[in-house]
Amino acid sequence: HRTPLGTMTAPAPAPVSSIPFTSFRGDTTPTATAPGKIGIMIIMIDPMSPREAVNQYLEELREETSKTTHESHMYRLERFLEWSDENDLDNMNDISGKKLMMFKKERQRDLAKITLKNQLGTLRQFLEFCEDMNVAPNGVSRRLRLPTVDIEDEVSDVYITTEEAEKILEYCNKYEYATRRHVTFHILWQTGMRSGALRGLDIDDFEKEGQTISINHRPESGTPLKNKERGARYVHIDTELTELITDFLNMHHPHVEDENGRMPLVGTQSGRMHKTSLQRNIYTLTRPCHYTNECPHDREIDDCEATSYNTASKCPSSVSPHALRKGAVTAHRKGDVLKDIVGERMDMSGQVLDKHYDKRTKKEKMETRKKYLDSL
Repeated sequence: HRTPLGTMTAPAPAPVSSIPFTSFRGDTTPTATAPGKIGIMIIMIDPMSPREAVNQYLEELREETSKTTHESHMYRLERFLEWSDENDLDNMNDISGKKLMMFKKERQRDLAKITLKNQLGTLRQFLEFCEDMNVAPNGVSRRLRLPTVDIEDEVSDVYITTEEAEKILEYCNKYEYATRRHVTFHILWQTGMRSGALRGLDIDDFEKEGQTISINHRPESGTPLKNKERGARYVHIDTELTELITDFLNMHHPHVEDENGRMPLVGTQSGRMHKTSLQRNIYTLTRPCHYTNECPHDREIDDCEATSYNTASKCPSSVSPHALRKGAVTAHRKGDVLKDIVGERMDMSGQVLDKHYDKRTKKEKMETRKKYLDSL
């Protein structure tokens, strides 16, 4: 049989076995399977409410991070849960790029860019966890775009200077010698340790003869270190601080054990000092009117709302314990202490030290390099 000139014969359809088959997980990334079948298969994801998913995420996080990090993630995700309730999102199966954009736009109205980036970064980690548990669409975490933040916005410039620290210590030596507030400030300033590490110190961690403080990771009794065992270390202290701690123990320490039967180094009548008490003591002591009896903000001291113990943080010049850590790093680097030594002493990487803690000017950094090169 011959085909007439000018006509075409349609090719025979391909056999079904030659058509590749694609399956999908949720509503996202296709996954190729062996040829030989045709159709679309949807792999179902398991239903779970946002709150239940957050609880499971936080439970796993508790085993991997410090208490402070866990609390930070819990706080940030609470904002997402509030938004989920307000917008009737009751199943993580239904989270989508569009919904995430709605949440992001709503948070943009209330937050600084760096704070927004941190909150969304935590949310993205949570979404990745949900994907791994098969309760959220695969790849949905990648649809949450984090804002771009300049390095200047990422870094806080709030820190205490050497001049300020010396004035505070001079005041304490004269008017508050060997008090809990004096000891707390001096330890943080000289060692640069985190406030959580200070709170976790016991009397037995102080060695007068060797002039050392041992910083230990004790999660089983409520005082973990941020970097766990990697953060455990000994730090050397000078004679002045050694004598101050000794006098505090002899004169003002209440000698009350905490709920785990341990004797805190910086103790209170209730046992171990609470995080809030530590913060309020530092805010109080770093108010200029407290240690100079003068106000640089032209306020009437008797009428100022920041003069009480509970409201000291409202003073524009008062600082948190973290600002002492930044100031301590800067003072060590200005004193020509090598970056690696400062990092080991204060439990931080060189990259973090450079980005967030070393507040020297460019000229001061040049002077440090010059001294080092001149000594070669």
